[in-house]
Amino acid sequence: MRTLCSSTLIGEFFIIGFAALVAMKDPGLSSSTVWLVSGIAMALCVLLCGVVSRPGGVALGWALQIALIASGVFVPMMYFMGAVFAALWWASVHYGKKVDEAKARFAAQAASAASTADAA
Repeated sequence: MRTLCSSTLIGEFFIIGFAALVAMKDPGLSSSTVWLVSGIAMALCVLLCGVVSRPGGVALGWALQIALIASGVFVPMMYFMGAVFAALWWASVHYGKKVDEAKARFAAQAASAASTADAA
């Protein structure tokens, strides 16, 4: 799960950076505010890569997805991009858990086969 979720988060890192470039063109937003908020969100993406497999990591990822969708208020294209990345986040969590379960099952089978071979 960690690999898939981290890949999604790194993709979001870049999308947030590009969205910040677009948001800077809005005369109602100061560039320092745009980069402060975007920088925090980008840092969260990188930090979440390290804690995604810990308790609460997936929930923090969902909070980031909601914030990404909500950023569509300032950059309307982010409604779409946020929805795309929320779907990717769901897929990363869902299929990542299946991959982790399969790896654990294969490791258990390998350990069982090794102990059977040692006993013989």
